[in-house]
Amino acid sequence: MTASYDVAVIGSGPAGEGAAMKLCKQGKRVAMIEMQAQVGGNCTHKGTIPSKALRHSVQLLADYRRHPLFAQTASAIEATWPKLLRSTEQAIAQQVDMRHRYYLRNHVALYHGSARFEDAHTLSITDDHGKVSRLHADNIVIATGSRPYRPPGVNFDHPMIVDSDTVLELDRTPRRVTIFGAGVIGCEYASIFANLDMKVNLVNTRDRLLSFLDDEITDALSYHLRDQGVVILHNEALDAVVEEDSGVVLRLKSGKEVRSDLLLWANGRSGNTETLALEACGLSADARGQIPVNDRFQTAVPNIFAVGDVVGPPALASASYDQGRFVGQIISKGEAGWKLIEEVPTGIYTSPEISSLGRTESELTAQHVPYEVGRAEFKNLARAQIDGHKVGILKLLFHRETRQLLGIHCFGEQASEIVHIGQAIMAQPGTANSINYFSETTFNYPTMAEAYRVAALYGLNRIR
Repeated sequence: MTASYDVAVIGSGPAGEGAAMKLCKQGKRVAMIEMQAQVGGNCTHKGTIPSKALRHSVQLLADYRRHPLFAQTASAIEATWPKLLRSTEQAIAQQVDMRHRYYLRNHVALYHGSARFEDAHTLSITDDHGKVSRLHADNIVIATGSRPYRPPGVNFDHPMIVDSDTVLELDRTPRRVTIFGAGVIGCEYASIFANLDMKVNLVNTRDRLLSFLDDEITDALSYHLRDQGVVILHNEALDAVVEEDSGVVLRLKSGKEVRSDLLLWANGRSGNTETLALEACGLSADARGQIPVNDRFQTAVPNIFAVGDVVGPPALASASYDQGRFVGQIISKGEAGWKLIEEVPTGIYTSPEISSLGRTESELTAQHVPYEVGRAEFKNLARAQIDGHKVGILKLLFHRETRQLLGIHCFGEQASEIVHIGQAIMAQPGTANSINYFSETTFNYPTMAEAYRVAALYGLNRIR
């Protein structure tokens, strides 16, 4: 027997959840298909939530060790990797419980198993026991997310070779870690391991870290990673991974050999499309498993949409959820009625955090835009002095003539929260988007938000 729905959503991560919730609120009969035994997708179980919960625990430990009140007792804390992983379980469980209630409360039918296309309107779902269910849907949304890219020639069956998924299953505490890939995930884990006093090698295939960020921010990140003991190797390429009983040797084409107890491969991700049998509905994925879509997130088959990591950048949980809601509205009403923002804030959970929005100094210089810089250093803010998080900077880029806010770049504690204050002003039309707002507004004292006033006054004074 084949069950019928208005829409079937494959994948319950942020993109799938956004689509399902929007659709059911519009009165559509929705089926949610999730491969794992619990809802939430890789974001909840293998990516964003566990890694950020882990980072929070490690940051608490680092703060505790640095605080003068606890200097005598900090050394007694045994922070093994398995213990730290267990500290993430509560956050994951709460997220799963909350999201499961969403689906039950909104009468979304839940199917657990692996989905395959039989045609453009029909899916078969095979659960862990081999039972097959079939469903028909007028529209289908693919939101299957992504997984770490695993290159040929690297043996991930070796117990000390892991990726960003399997590192969360590690049952021992390494002393020396090599991370191949210095993107967002690689830099975040470099911070986590370094704060646990592990020896960390961060191997970068490019000439600088996170080159899409403002140069001053990446320079600050490089400095503070090195200050935490991380050895950064730029412009490297893999030659071979040699397995040994005591660990792993990474051989690089430059001739370097890097020995460690653990190799974390963090170089790229692939879309989860290989089990969908896309050919049965007339679709195909590219070499990275990603599905091409138009500006409505519609695939080459009109009734099938794709959202989230499976369509490629920006591959952020926040943007994916909005894409899902956008597609849900298009399916329900024919048009969304709003546009997705072009500039999405970036949140990077290194230690300290990084967040940015808008253009960088390099981009403005290349575009011949007359700009000025407003800057506030956290070490001069009362709240940062009280909290003990004095490392950091808020940097505002604005047009010298119109005072329009052009870019926000923050490095330091709470950066991913701080950026949203500037985002709200940056989104205002016309003259309402002005750095003058920050110089003419009263902020609570002491707060980190006060950095906006300090940065605005700094920048305006440079013009005067």
